[in-house]
Amino acid sequence: MNTLVVLCRSGYESVVNDELTHLLALNNMSGYGQFVKGRAWLEFHIVDSGQMNNERKYIEAYLQTLIFARQIWWKITDVSLENKQDRIGDCLYALQEAEFTSKGYSDVVVEYADTEEGKDVAKFARKFTVPLRQALRAKNILLSKTDTNIKTGVRRLHLLLNGFDNGIIGESIANVSSKDVGGIVRLKFPSASPSRSTLKLEDAILTLLTDKERESIFYPGANAVDLGACPGGWTYQLVKRGLHVEAVDNGEIAPDLMATGQVEHFAEDGFMYKPAYGHVTLLVCDMIEKPDRVAELMATWLKNRLADHAIFNLKLPMKQRFETVNECLTTIATLLGKMDTTFRISAKHLYHDRDEITVCVIAKQ
Repeated sequence: MNTLVVLCRSGYESVVNDELTHLLALNNMSGYGQFVKGRAWLEFHIVDSGQMNNERKYIEAYLQTLIFARQIWWKITDVSLENKQDRIGDCLYALQEAEFTSKGYSDVVVEYADTEEGKDVAKFARKFTVPLRQALRAKNILLSKTDTNIKTGVRRLHLLLNGFDNGIIGESIANVSSKDVGGIVRLKFPSASPSRSTLKLEDAILTLLTDKERESIFYPGANAVDLGACPGGWTYQLVKRGLHVEAVDNGEIAPDLMATGQVEHFAEDGFMYKPAYGHVTLLVCDMIEKPDRVAELMATWLKNRLADHAIFNLKLPMKQRFETVNECLTTIATLLGKMDTTFRISAKHLYHDRDEITVCVIAKQ
């Protein structure tokens, strides 16, 4: 298996291709993508140097750093699902034709593209999952319900439905493939939040932080600065977790947030502001500004020890999106200098992000 299947936001197929090409080139490998703009997924073929078995684990380790991929797994085979009376049989036949003999998978996940066409397939995908799981279990490809290994199993089969008549079958990559269908974290909008932007920060907290990091940031007595806070979507997530927040914005902050007693409003320029009490646990920022300016501002706060950690969004240009992100992350590492090794830097194009990415710079424990 030398081909990766990658799901992403619609319109970002070429960005994923650029990122994977760059990643392989850094490691003296090469590959190329096949995609249709707007389809929200692509196949990426890695050129086999003759050492693929040895290189595969090496490649997988680096795939953990991908920013623009929502979901990623190794391709096993294509499958035609034109027999509407026996699509299960089509899947089993495709695996047989591919001389697929692996067993011991913990589950099968049926996925679809995050597009309007994909939404049409979504209901069928959910209904198809259970009978497909049962058929694979009957063939001993999946572990039985009573097998104790099923609870800790990390190997899963994936089926990506490309419409109702075609699909791709593959297998998960340990510590890389998302546990969520399509790599999408489904969150419910909290009615008490003044803005839907709150979901971006919640997604970041749940997806990009470890349990230990969440404990070290969100604790009784912790405080934060929210730059560009109006009307308070991100501030809401911080207040909800017990933090005291300095909300910085020339606009109004939602009265309900101010009424909590956990928020102080500062009508100031986010680029000029300094924490009222000299230092905060967490700096967050979702300002609509050029990404290089925001990246420099965040790194400066951390370098000057004005904040212990930072979570922020970088707005992306229409072109050269991967190059822009790469430059911004380089800027952050450069400004932090020797301090760079004391932070864990991660970045992701989350489901609740649009033309932006979320970056976390978290002090190592």
